[in-house]
Amino acid sequence: MNDLWCQQAIIYQIYPKSFMDQNKDGVGDLQGIIANLDTLKELGVNTLWLNPIFLSAQVDNGYDIIDYQTIDPLFGTMADVEQFIKEVHARDMKLIFDFVLNHTSDQHPWFQEAIKDTKSPYHSYYYFTKERPNAWASFFGGSTFDQTKNGEYYFHLFDKKMPDLNWKEPKVREEMLEIARFWAKKGIDGLRLDAFIHLGKANFTEGKQKGEYEIQEECYAHLPEVHTYLEEFCQTLRQEFPNLFFVGEAASAGVEQAKSYVFPKKTECDSVISFRYFPDEKEGSRAFWEKFAQTMDEWQEEIGTKGYPTLYWNNHDMPRMVSRFGSETYRAESQKTLATLMYLQKGIPILLYGEEIGMKNYELSSIDELEEKELQKEATVRIANGEQKEKVLAELAKKTRNASRGIMQWKDAEDLGFGSSSFWLGGNQEKIYNVHDQKTEVDSIWHYYQQLLALKKTELFTKGTYQRLHYPELYAYQREYQGKKAYVLCNVSEKEVMTSKFTGKVLLEQGIKREGKTWIFAPWASVVIEEEEDE
Repeated sequence: MNDLWCQQAIIYQIYPKSFMDQNKDGVGDLQGIIANLDTLKELGVNTLWLNPIFLSAQVDNGYDIIDYQTIDPLFGTMADVEQFIKEVHARDMKLIFDFVLNHTSDQHPWFQEAIKDTKSPYHSYYYFTKERPNAWASFFGGSTFDQTKNGEYYFHLFDKKMPDLNWKEPKVREEMLEIARFWAKKGIDGLRLDAFIHLGKANFTEGKQKGEYEIQEECYAHLPEVHTYLEEFCQTLRQEFPNLFFVGEAASAGVEQAKSYVFPKKTECDSVISFRYFPDEKEGSRAFWEKFAQTMDEWQEEIGTKGYPTLYWNNHDMPRMVSRFGSETYRAESQKTLATLMYLQKGIPILLYGEEIGMKNYELSSIDELEEKELQKEATVRIANGEQKEKVLAELAKKTRNASRGIMQWKDAEDLGFGSSSFWLGGNQEKIYNVHDQKTEVDSIWHYYQQLLALKKTELFTKGTYQRLHYPELYAYQREYQGKKAYVLCNVSEKEVMTSKFTGKVLLEQGIKREGKTWIFAPWASVVIEEEEDE
């Protein structure tokens, strides 16, 4: 993979269902994304990551794939994809597709053939047993084993309609390579490898065997054979497509596990996305920020000195950053400062659509909008026991994955500028926090992001070393490259912070007051200063 490609990448994640609906059927589509490529280019992003757009039963919003080489009619056609790839490249941007390696839909022809005939060549594409062998729990609840109509049991780590592929089978590995080749030949620039850490499974006689079902991560995550499968997959594709970028979803990986997927040979992923950045301490507390800073130091030291860690606050599986880590009172200020703090470290920024306008969690209006069945049950019971529906939904909105998937807020209108008045999920109608108002207002979050991303593209912030600075009341660090130094200083609290005056060229700031030799950081203020060369 071309290192320069990686150094300059600023990734913008698009959840296609929620972005823009060009054909007015209530679901976002490819033409809706194409219509807004110029706006994204203007913002400063240069790489797009799309959640799955392949033919799907939509049990898990596209991650249950029926056909990897057919576009789901919800989003458009193959002609639309080809146009999309062409339009992206015409703007000197890159494109990453979400690639689901671990499982398929139970409607996939391979699985349908497998359950139709135990002697089918596709039977070995999946895991089958004659009885339920253990008490391993699925991430979506219940057992990892469900029974087919012919009496066999099949393994599924996620939803029961998403059977796991058997990567021990060489034909499976070759099939997945052929699918990746198909899209690389179409012109995509990278793959986000979904749930790749689960490609290896332990013997079903290991782990918990009886009793209540329990998560057995040690039996189906980070097993040694994952490296074998991953290296074969990535290296085979690199031989044909040397600039193809691989970013892997390694949700439960600590820094040492993450290193093993990238270094020392660099034959597997180019970078990984771990969910372990964010500590368990109460979000916003001093303990949280201290632990978070230590975690960032570790990732910068172990990954950043040799490669490019991913830098993100939110994605389609997490609450939105301003709702989870920011301030309702200082919404715009906290959105700007969180972005400054995260994205100016060494690494690859990954923005979630809408964060550039300060989108918060979607405010749910019904129990059905909770994607997770266990949350739906909890809501039903609590409301039946007399709790206010609005209160229950507000609390559970912080837990559901749908919180971050609300409709993109293009303007302050009933249809949000989405393109249709009916939505597959729903969205928040808000003044100020929409694209139209944000682009109109000079001091908006959108314009701040535009400046921030331009700054990120400079060599100091793409190649420079990282060192955390220790100030009692500020989150601070230094970047240095070829004699140039810059300091990033952030107030991550709702109180003013006073500190001695800093000298140098201010590259970006918000919320800073100067009184003599003192700088006053307003709540959630931040500043980026470049040291003058003669200092």
